[in-house]
Amino acid sequence: MFKLHIKKGDTVMVIAGDHKGQQGKVLRIDTEKYRAIVEGVNLVSKHTKPNAKNPQGGIVKQESPIHLSNLKVIDSTGKATRIGRKIDPKTEKSVRYSKKSGEVIK
Repeated sequence: MFKLHIKKGDTVMVIAGDHKGQQGKVLRIDTEKYRAIVEGVNLVSKHTKPNAKNPQGGIVKQESPIHLSNLKVIDSTGKATRIGRKIDPKTEKSVRYSKKSGEVIK
């Protein structure tokens, strides 16, 4: 298994496709399909039957997965950046850092 440049909870920007330029928080990642669900991005209409949660039924807007290659992490400066990995000298563990600003991404 390989390491991904995006984690759940990261703020990301869409860099390609119909939703280019939109930003949102990563809600879930599918490692097998290499896709992520981003809050408020790539909304699709889903037709639902009436159920206990939604007794009326109808059309519901929900997020659809986006391929990870179309996403870039946004660092603390607010700009989309590439991600690098380096060994933190204090903890001796691998950490992600912004290639643009050089600071560590939590």
